[in-house]
Amino acid sequence: MARCLTIGAAQLGPIARDESRPQVVERLIALLHQAKAQGCELVVFPELALTTFFPRWYVEDQGDVDAWFEREMPGPQTRRLFDTAAKLGLGFSIGYAELVEEKGRTRRFNTAILVDPQGNIVGKYRKIHLPGHDQHEPWRQFQHLEKRYLETGNLGFRTFDVFGGRLGMCICNDRRWPETYRVMGLQGVEMVLLGYNTPVHNPPAPEHDALGLHHNRLVMQAGAYQNATWVVGVAKCGNEEGVPMIAGTQIIAPSGETLAQAATEGDELITYRCDLDLGRSYRSSVFDFARHREPQHYSLITATKGPIEPEEAQRLDERLGSGLTPSGGA
Repeated sequence: MARCLTIGAAQLGPIARDESRPQVVERLIALLHQAKAQGCELVVFPELALTTFFPRWYVEDQGDVDAWFEREMPGPQTRRLFDTAAKLGLGFSIGYAELVEEKGRTRRFNTAILVDPQGNIVGKYRKIHLPGHDQHEPWRQFQHLEKRYLETGNLGFRTFDVFGGRLGMCICNDRRWPETYRVMGLQGVEMVLLGYNTPVHNPPAPEHDALGLHHNRLVMQAGAYQNATWVVGVAKCGNEEGVPMIAGTQIIAPSGETLAQAATEGDELITYRCDLDLGRSYRSSVFDFARHREPQHYSLITATKGPIEPEEAQRLDERLGSGLTPSGGA
């Protein structure tokens, strides 16, 4: 008997800088009601789904920055979202800016949580691949200061046995890195939930602008196929505070095929009944990791952060015992 999970990918249009949390929560609740009416069991919201994408601004006063962060989840302004979802019997995942006291200091993360149909938080992820820069760069049309306002996530790429399957999460720029999917793939992930806020314009490389939607689809489809998993990618998109952001919300099968995709740049729900067993044929054949992977030859992936010269790579392989011959053959 197939294990099916009906997903609602809840794309959001722009959130204005002065839009209040209660106003945004009402938009999220409207999407929950649509999802219930369409038979969904799990609703996936985007990255930073409660606020505008604040890293686009350089702000000197940390108190002003912290106004965009959540100190508890659910909190007074988000409790209604949890209560409504529980009343409807829906699970959901949502991204937000998290402010937390850990090990005696205040920490700030770009976070996503997974909530079960009873309103319990059953999974948490903190964004690992932070893009952008950490200092004001006035030459840009807009800033991308995630490295200034946020810390690198410290929870790893975990998976969670919920909703009848094995689910994982990542956020925005994480989707561009194959390691993201592979670490979860090595845990037998069956569905990856991810939200993103991606500007159309890339100030350091404007030649990439026309390829934004192509790259978005490319990396998620590759991650799905190469790890035999469903991928649910959900955008916050449209022209937000003068910054156009890509849409392209989609639900991708373990075959790498996009089976549902949003048609607009606003609040929109797309759905698909996902067979969680669809990845089994891939995991038992071309991507049977235990049979076909050769990790002794992948030492560079974790032994170095950036590119190195071939000679140094060979010395590193030899030191780590990969068994490579001088010619590079096995």
